[in-house]
Amino acid sequence: MAFCGWKWLLLLGRQNTFAKAWRSRRGGPSLRWKRCCHWSASKSLDPEVRAFLEENTEVTSSGHLTPEIRLRLLTPRCRFWREKPDLWPYGDPFWAIYWPGGQALSRYILDNPRVVKGRSVLDLGSGCGATAIAAVMSGASQVLANDIDPIAGMAMILNCELNHLNPFPITIKNIINSEASNWDLIVLGDMFYDEQLADGLHHWLRKCIKIQQTEVLIGDPGRHQFLSHSIHSQLHKVIEYSLPEYTRQENNGLTSSIVWSYQPSNSSENC
Repeated sequence: MAFCGWKWLLLLGRQNTFAKAWRSRRGGPSLRWKRCCHWSASKSLDPEVRAFLEENTEVTSSGHLTPEIRLRLLTPRCRFWREKPDLWPYGDPFWAIYWPGGQALSRYILDNPRVVKGRSVLDLGSGCGATAIAAVMSGASQVLANDIDPIAGMAMILNCELNHLNPFPITIKNIINSEASNWDLIVLGDMFYDEQLADGLHHWLRKCIKIQQTEVLIGDPGRHQFLSHSIHSQLHKVIEYSLPEYTRQENNGLTSSIVWSYQPSNSSENC
């Protein structure tokens, strides 16, 4: 099965497993780093995994909204675009796709550096790390990337190297439902693909805003699960981007992606 078919398994079916991991307080793949929950910039990469990722991904900056950012992704020239999904030795590689919500957030931050300049930023569900990279490039004072997949954490470090950046801290701990930390800005893209996960995100983000006055930006191309969720009535549309043709083809014809500002009303802040 080609990876394009595998990708739709991720989107339509296997993502349910990933969503359960996000809902779990201890979620995350079982790898040799399973006891690790936080990496600093000095964390060394496992040579075997580094070699595997470098061999089975392609460095690319084309076909996306942010040509300034180079990323290691799965493309049609990669072996696992054609191989059976079960031969991939790690957890489902959500991080190896540059999802349209993340693209919109990254483009917005690069075009509007004032949004992050001098501020602390949490990139939730960071995946390939592009939005965190955009925040660093735009002058954020502190950036933390969060993804429950340790392989995503390793890919982010490789992507920082590609863009000549010192790696930012990365946590692979599930922080949804944790105590609200004092972040100036939380960004998240393409996270509203499961109803229970969306409910948890809604509650936690609302708590962060109420307790810490955190600003929240959400990127999404308009998936049904996002548009139909109650959070949608509390969003303000910031900007909409037309997606490049390659990204449209990767995402079943989605034509645009939107950055939303989450602004819950006082009456909805029942935390």
